[in-house]
Amino acid sequence: MTGSREELIRLIEQLSDADPDLRLGQMLTNLATLARGPQPESVWDCEDDELAAAAQRLLTRIQERQAAIA
Repeated sequence: MTGSREELIRLIEQLSDADPDLRLGQMLTNLATLARGPQPESVWDCEDDELAAAAQRLLTRIQERQAAIA
């Protein structure tokens, strides 16, 4: 397994913990859209490192939102 894939899987786990109501399919679609835009082929064409960067951005947003609520 590549380093970027390991990082992506770790981030997906953190996202799942941070927002347990977000289903895996929703999460992957959201990450591909964040990484590549709203084109249907984004899910297919997105690289692991692009998804990992998008996952980190999404995780940061979720954590900031949760901190603002607390």
